[in-house]
Order: sequence, then structure tokens, then C-alpha cells
Amino acid sequence: MNVSSLPLYKIYIMKSSIFLIYIFLIALLFFIDYVLMMLLGSITWLLGFGNDFYCGTYCLIGKIVLGATAVLFIFLIFTDTKESLKNLINATTKKEEKS
Repeated sequence: MNVSSLPLYKIYIMKSSIFLIYIFLIALLFFIDYVLMMLLGSITWLLGFGNDFYCGTYCLIGKIVLGATAVLFIFLIFTDTKESLKNLINATTKKEEKS
């Protein structure tokens, strides 16, 4: 019996690859948020917005952007986890049908 043919080995490899994808995805999302907020801050500075804008509206926009990123990340995790569990349940039922 080959070790790579065991179902647990395949599940372990799948979980670790998904974990690495999420690490890179969250880093990419935070980088995009940073660039967006940097561009917004630079443009508003060039247009001459005052300190009131940065203490109020800019912070509110930053919270909205980070909140949207968090919701997107949780949605991605939820859909992938749901799909993985669905595939795992289907795989176990197919094994039981063969027996």
C-alpha cells in the first residue's frame, strides 16, 4: 500500500495548500487596501482637503474598506470550507455505496 494513496494524506495536503492560499490572499487584500487608502490620501491632499477630512471622513472610509475586506475574506473562507465539506461528504457516501 502506497502512503500517498491514503485518503488522510490527500486531505492533509489539501488543507495545507488552502491554508497557504489564505495567508497569501489576506496579505494581498491588505496590500490592496493600503494602496487604495494611500491613493485616496494623496489625491485628497493634492486637492487641499483639510484636517477635518482626515480625522472624520478619511477614517470612516478606511473602516468601510477594511470591513469590506474582512467580509470578503470571511465569505471566501466560508464558500471554500462549504465546498470542501460537501466534497468530503460525497466522497464518504460513494465509498459506502461501493461496500
